[in-house]
Amino acid sequence: MNQWLADFAYKIDIEWWMFALAGLLAVGIALLTVSFQSVKAVLTNPVKSLRSE
Repeated sequence: MNQWLADFAYKIDIEWWMFALAGLLAVGIALLTVSFQSVKAVLTNPVKSLRSE
């Protein structure tokens, strides 16, 4: 595998903090989405939604 990768003309080093940043960003977006949906569910009137069904 190392020999195959050494044949490429362009090489970059990926630091560990790039993976940590991507993971934190994904968790942040997920928490924001879940929080928004739960606040929206709490604020809706259940009687109104039951009448429309």
